[in-house]
Amino acid sequence: MTTVSQLESEIFQQPDLLARLLREERQTVMRIVETIRQRAPRFVVLVARGSSDNAARYGQYVFGAINGWSVALATPSLFTLYGKPPNMADALVIAISQSGQSPDIVSVIASGREQGALTIAVTNEPESPLANAAEYCLNLHAGQEFSVAATKTYTTSLMSLAMLSAALTGDSDRFAALETVPSWIEQILATADATLKSAERYRYMDACVVLSRGYNYATAFEIALKLKELTYVLAEPYSSADFKHGPVALVESGFPVLAVIPEGVVENELVEFTDRLKGRGAELIVASASARALAGAATPLPIPKGVPEWVSPLVSVVPGQLFALGLTLAKGYDPDNPRGIRKVTLTQ
Repeated sequence: MTTVSQLESEIFQQPDLLARLLREERQTVMRIVETIRQRAPRFVVLVARGSSDNAARYGQYVFGAINGWSVALATPSLFTLYGKPPNMADALVIAISQSGQSPDIVSVIASGREQGALTIAVTNEPESPLANAAEYCLNLHAGQEFSVAATKTYTTSLMSLAMLSAALTGDSDRFAALETVPSWIEQILATADATLKSAERYRYMDACVVLSRGYNYATAFEIALKLKELTYVLAEPYSSADFKHGPVALVESGFPVLAVIPEGVVENELVEFTDRLKGRGAELIVASASARALAGAATPLPIPKGVPEWVSPLVSVVPGQLFALGLTLAKGYDPDNPRGIRKVTLTQ
């Protein structure tokens, strides 16, 4: 009998937990939005580390493209090591941390609040130092995450940011899309065995690139992180636009390229680019709903059709999670005990 790892169990928990988050935190989101409208911050500062930092990259796109804000990623070292916090008085400062423990993340929120900024903690620990330092807390409601590699706290972090963005627009159709996310993920999980098995082909892979663009720039970073921390593969994430500026020279016959190609604005550019990479001999692993994109892949990882591009990072990361798990098992590693890392990392 096969023993299911904690990592696999938590990947499969995501649909239920995302639905729970939507139910439990919608009123909190509406209260935050009311305060935002009253205080009218001029820009957004996001602060995070690790997987949460990848969620913040999604925040850059969702708050920028949908809500029209200028969005910056904070530099925590300015607050801790250098003692030179920038001016955030007119900002909305959002910290994302599954544990809410890391001192450098807490310091950014504390400084922002002292300066008069509106501060929000997005965390799985509503009694943590981070939650206590912020004016508002969005609880991820993910339950304890036992796996060292974050999965369910990553997608619930994305959902929290997406809920906030959607509420700011006042567009009920955006919440309807978010409410469909759990069923889209369930469709992916229904074919999980095939995705896990597909990774066996790459058991001797030691390097690859992960490509996407736009909203899924964050997804490229998150999938690459999962591959690095679980399989010890040197997986480098890139925007397809940046990859063209030099790193494309890496691609030769058999070189693995994992591409996330959502429906929407970036679809055609990504499909055309991966076609060119295939022409150079790249081994394509493609997560997409596009028949054309999947047809060019040595290893297709289908995602459901009809997922709006702004929502797609919540869905498209799941095949990457499963692929990383499958490759971990194929290489003979323990997915619940990756070497050299712990669940909670405290940085100054």
